[in-house]
Amino acid sequence: MEAGPLSTARISGAVRPSPVFLGIVALAAAGGVLAWRSDTTSNAARAGVFVLVVAGWIVSLCLHEFAHAYTAWRAGDHEVEVRGYLTLNPLRYSHPVLSIALPIAFIALGGFGLPGGAVYVRPGLFGPAMQRRISLAGPAVNVVLAIALLAAIRILADGTHAAFWFGLSFLAFLQITAAVLNLLPIPGLDGYGAIEPSLSPKTRRALDQYKPLGLLAVLALLWVPSINAAFFDAVYWLFELSGVPADWSRFGSYLTQFWR
Repeated sequence: MEAGPLSTARISGAVRPSPVFLGIVALAAAGGVLAWRSDTTSNAARAGVFVLVVAGWIVSLCLHEFAHAYTAWRAGDHEVEVRGYLTLNPLRYSHPVLSIALPIAFIALGGFGLPGGAVYVRPGLFGPAMQRRISLAGPAVNVVLAIALLAAIRILADGTHAAFWFGLSFLAFLQITAAVLNLLPIPGLDGYGAIEPSLSPKTRRALDQYKPLGLLAVLALLWVPSINAAFFDAVYWLFELSGVPADWSRFGSYLTQFWR
């Protein structure tokens, strides 16, 4: 069931970016400024890139989950507004440790962008097509962010302010990893949500019990050396389609680990 056109006033009244979200955006900007002004080999550059990448990742997590919620809200699920999902507050989306602290830990260790929070919508309100649209709205945000970041780097990077561009490259890399991982057809991930309406009720009931284990399944798969290598080869291949050297992302990952 899809809602009709909504007034601009109604939309602006429902969508209210929280002070927490705005503070994280400001923190990412501050990290970017510090990285921009610092020599690549300096401790200041490391600190700036770390803040830029981590805060930037949280911003993208908020936008990812907001996209799910906003799409559902436009389709008629107004409970997402009551739950605070339209405020872009990361603390509203799910458990702060599993959905924020754990992904940040993997990023800080130079890894990848894990699927993050989760919003709860009322699937009974929607037909299969709308359920797929809601599921795919989040990964679409990561794809758009990756394209926007890589396009900006490709067009604007001129050989100066290297620490900033390396950090931004790593942030773009994380968007690609998040999009690819989220699109896997594993219960609990968005890829499964997109195909779930096509499954029989019996199959859906059988797989529902595994949804809380989706993140663990991802980690288990990436622990297998052959799967890990294939995954990162695919991500770097997608990354390099932009014309930005993959090494820029690797340098950004290195700078993010400021303690090294």
